[in-house]
Amino acid sequence: MLRSISRRTALTGLAALSAAALLSACSDSGEQANAATPKPAEPATPAATPAAPATPVQAVKAPEAQGTVDMAKLLEAGSLPDMVLGKADAPVTIVEYASMTCPHCASFHEKTLPTIKTNYIDTGKVRLIYREFPFDPLAEAGFMLARCSKDNYFPMVDVLFKQQSNWAASQNPKDALLQISKLAGFSQESFEACLTDQKLLDDIRAVRARGEKDFKVDSTPTFFINGNVYKGALSIEEMSAVIDGML
Repeated sequence: MLRSISRRTALTGLAALSAAALLSACSDSGEQANAATPKPAEPATPAATPAAPATPVQAVKAPEAQGTVDMAKLLEAGSLPDMVLGKADAPVTIVEYASMTCPHCASFHEKTLPTIKTNYIDTGKVRLIYREFPFDPLAEAGFMLARCSKDNYFPMVDVLFKQQSNWAASQNPKDALLQISKLAGFSQESFEACLTDQKLLDDIRAVRARGEKDFKVDSTPTFFINGNVYKGALSIEEMSAVIDGML
């Protein structure tokens, strides 16, 4: 199952939540907060650290694309600078829309991305562009903290995905996020300053709104690979098959 929701429910309802309200929303352990938080999947087994050479991947048939988009339009600048892994001249570009509280996104980032990075991103074959598509206030808070981490954006995203079951389903997610953030160098003051930055929150919501309006993103993870649309946490074999067919 993909993480998806109705446009008329959570996405529109969350738009009224201000950055100043995020801290109290993160502290709410009542039914409303719990209802907004997707139940995390069982903790994923961390992928083994890939060796320096490309990791062999068993060949499978590439999954069928679920549509296409205009790649030039997809790559136009948005409200926030794109977060990118890989070389600008890579022959294959992957744009991923994800939510920090989506267990399928966490599974992809833990199980599949490390091998894709070793085999394709680090070898100059693939560029990965990562875009925020939060479904709830906790996902918004996670992305805000990642953005406030500056050059440590991807390490922060990795930590939040690996620790997802510890903070996304916590009775006190604010404290859980604070403890993770302190390990990343945040103080109490910088943590609260980040989560009350209204412009940052508005910009992240604009990234999500653009993905929904212009590219019909309605579930996470959604991948655009050289303009072809794939929904769901593709396996290493499936994504490799798609990429290899474009090289």
